[in-house]
Amino acid sequence: QVQLQESGPGLMKPSQTLSLTCTVSGGSLSTSAYAWGWIRQPPGKGLEWMGVIVSDGNTFYSPVFESRASVSRDLSTNQFSLQLSSVTPEDTAIYYCAADYGPDVVGGHPRFWGQGTQVTVSS
Repeated sequence: QVQLQESGPGLMKPSQTLSLTCTVSGGSLSTSAYAWGWIRQPPGKGLEWMGVIVSDGNTFYSPVFESRASVSRDLSTNQFSLQLSSVTPEDTAIYYCAADYGPDVVGGHPRFWGQGTQVTVSS
């Protein structure tokens, strides 16, 4: 059973770069057929898929975030990360790491979710 746990700062200032890390247990980032990704939910809005990384290290991004987001991984610790540059108050959201087959992550309905971490962007 895949288990995911996000970590990162709760409060950011505008223009900073957000960095979140997801620690994975019960699955391998390098061998699993799953896509490992990030999904967020702003207050009062729906889920937004941001980006994924797959077993060969390739990354795929939503066009909405492609210019600002970067997903990477550390195979030695079995963690993957999200960096989102130039944050604004509109980036305030609950950020989730997630895993499943690619279409399920992109579609916003993966089987495996982290608990979510609140990120607030405010000056």
